[in-house]
Amino acid sequence: MIPEKDTQVGKNAAQKERYGSFAMFDFEHFLRRLLKNWYWFAFMLLIGYAISWVYSKYYAQNIYASNLSLSISNNTSSYFTPNQSINFIWGQGGNQDGVYLKKMLLSRSHNEFLVKELGLFVNYSTKGAIKSTYLDKFDSPVFLEVDKKHLQQINYPITLIPKSNGAYEVILPEEGQTTSLYNYEIEGFQNINAYGRPANKIVKINEWYTSPNLRFKLVQNPATQKIKLDNIIVSLNSVNQSVNEIVSTVGVEFDKEISTIMIITKKGFNLNSTVNFLNTSVAELQKKRLEDKNIVNKRTATYLQGNLDNIRKKLDSSANVLNYLKTSEKLYDIKDRDEKSLTRIKELEAKKADIISKINALNNIKSTLQSQNFDKMIATNAAGFEDGLFSATVSELKALYAKRAEFATIYKPNSEPMKEINRLINEARTGSSNSLNSYYTRYYGEINKLDRAVAEANSDLSTYPEKERKYLDAERGYNMIEATYNSLLGRQNETQMSVATNQSDITVIDPAKNLGQGPIGPNIKMAKTAIISGMLVLPLLFILIGEALDSKIRNIKELLSATKIPLLGVIGNNTNENMLTVLEQPKSSVSEAFRGIRANIRFLMENNDGKGKVILITSSIGGEGKTYISINLASVIGLSDKKTILLGMDLRKPKIFGDFNIDNKYGISNYLTGEVNIDAIINKTKIPNLDVATSGPIPPNPSELLMSQRNIRFIEELKEKYDFIIIDSPPVGLVADSYELMKHSDANIYVVRHEYTEKYMLKMITEKYHNDEIEHLGLVYNDYNTKQGYGYGYGYGYGYGYGYGYFDEDKNYKEPLLIRIRNQVQRIFNKK
Repeated sequence: MIPEKDTQVGKNAAQKERYGSFAMFDFEHFLRRLLKNWYWFAFMLLIGYAISWVYSKYYAQNIYASNLSLSISNNTSSYFTPNQSINFIWGQGGNQDGVYLKKMLLSRSHNEFLVKELGLFVNYSTKGAIKSTYLDKFDSPVFLEVDKKHLQQINYPITLIPKSNGAYEVILPEEGQTTSLYNYEIEGFQNINAYGRPANKIVKINEWYTSPNLRFKLVQNPATQKIKLDNIIVSLNSVNQSVNEIVSTVGVEFDKEISTIMIITKKGFNLNSTVNFLNTSVAELQKKRLEDKNIVNKRTATYLQGNLDNIRKKLDSSANVLNYLKTSEKLYDIKDRDEKSLTRIKELEAKKADIISKINALNNIKSTLQSQNFDKMIATNAAGFEDGLFSATVSELKALYAKRAEFATIYKPNSEPMKEINRLINEARTGSSNSLNSYYTRYYGEINKLDRAVAEANSDLSTYPEKERKYLDAERGYNMIEATYNSLLGRQNETQMSVATNQSDITVIDPAKNLGQGPIGPNIKMAKTAIISGMLVLPLLFILIGEALDSKIRNIKELLSATKIPLLGVIGNNTNENMLTVLEQPKSSVSEAFRGIRANIRFLMENNDGKGKVILITSSIGGEGKTYISINLASVIGLSDKKTILLGMDLRKPKIFGDFNIDNKYGISNYLTGEVNIDAIINKTKIPNLDVATSGPIPPNPSELLMSQRNIRFIEELKEKYDFIIIDSPPVGLVADSYELMKHSDANIYVVRHEYTEKYMLKMITEKYHNDEIEHLGLVYNDYNTKQGYGYGYGYGYGYGYGYGYFDEDKNYKEPLLIRIRNQVQRIFNKK
């Protein structure tokens, strides 16, 4: 029942510091608090389910996706459509042509072209009673065509209400008009003077609607509409806003097995819109790719023809020199020619001539790039390579130069948009230059190897006479020019063949279709789970915060573990109207608990000379029930045939007299001041062996009176007359009077009230106890909720009897719901 005091020898400072320190969080009480508030979780569960149902039915906007798959052929030869076969020639990895095409599909220039060409900056929707539904352009009975020369207000809903005879009423919002309007020609904003809200107006098909912030006309959709719409809501976006929205919803992936197959995905709020966009986007890209290929190939053929003309002249001149040497010097039949070395030299110089022609083409590409004259750009295969990443970079660079020229008409040179586009141009220029430099390095490295091989072969011809060597040099020059001519002629034939047989290298395998695909988002299950979980977290969070901020004593086990002070007993909640529980409810569990304290308190007291025992009762602050404990402990001791007196020594806040119907006119304060004698303050009660001395009127100096020698003699005198003296003393957390009185007591009871006493208040009494400044100290746990069972948190079993007819309270006892469920389950399984 009573844990022994911690009497370890040589306790260090760390051990002493732990006494009186409680855990920051009481997990056991937290769980009980959750169970106690189960109805809040049930209520929030219902609220969360209702919110999630309304959200999924009326507010969640479905997101759809459609796919298009296409194949990228490997027979391309133009500058703008790189051939990935070069990967195998030079050992480069990756689907460069696919990377280029992906970059084109996601590029601003391509999507900006689509936005402008198809009018994708106009958005259509319709609104029902609660929810808005996004429409594809062709789902609307009319198209809205804006006047791009007129300033327009964007992100401003225009409501069209169908009227008779094909007319529509134009309704604009009650507020929201702005003076900053968008110009579709320069793709920028301009300010106008303030104006009032435009009035509603009925317009017919092809009739212009004009207001300060809008100008448009309605064009009839030639397709027949399956669904009749009560309203059409149209909203305009800026070109930049529309492009960004498109790019953010388009995804490009490559087939894992065949890298030349590309799968393009478009997400949106309307399935038809995604289907139409994908098919139109790829169709425009096919057309543009074919045009680019033909333009570049024709330009390359012209470049190669010019080089062939020049080389032909050199070839004719070299042939004349060679014929002259044959006829004039008679050197056409050189004896003992080293044909093997001459053939080797001819092959090496033919390769060198081919590389030199590639370097010349590379120089042309580089100079064109530096001069920004992209209209004269030739195909990279003229320079002997096809690099998809380089081609994509140059294409992007071309678009950036065009955009900078456009920005220059709007922004100042040092403005942020101009600085940003110049930065992007420098990055693209650096990337393209680095790519070309790598090819220069490769070509010049190959020429150096060929020169060394030619020098080795020439060493075998050093023995020839000077005249014969002169002829051989002329012959080698002719062969080198002839090899260059043949190389260029071969490339020209390839280019002309490509122009003649050119077709788009993009083949659509599966076009995008509306097959009734279900929405891919939002994830309704996840949304419902998130909403319901969020609602359930709210009471959990409130309880958790309340538990974290709660510093009240709620757990007997934790109390004893932190203080290491003996527990004398646990007192349940007082259901009596006054404090005389033992007298008026002698068969109650609370009265039985006081009898247990009476029995346990003897373990605190030491045997002495046989005089009366002094029991002091105190607490941390007022309201913890020390007076209640004092009255009932005195009552239960008096009923055990022990002569007992109860002293009300809490002179600042007298209480005892009211419950015993005693006049408090004279009391201990009067006796200590010498006004009356001891017999005048002792009052009889209903219990023959119990007397009471009330505190009397509140004195101006209560501390001095309690610590006076007269008070000490008063206690000693009472010890001669009574077996037990119960002192109801002041709370030690407020005044120090009780500490002085403890020096003259045989046992000290410290009252802790359940869910009332603050944990930090026990720090001082605990430290004094373990520093041996206070002896014979025990705890009484007061006002415990009997419905939880006294054993909660400690296991003493004080709750016995409830529900078994043992105590008076059993007749009104009702088991908690969880206990009733448990008992019912046990009865079912215990049936034989």
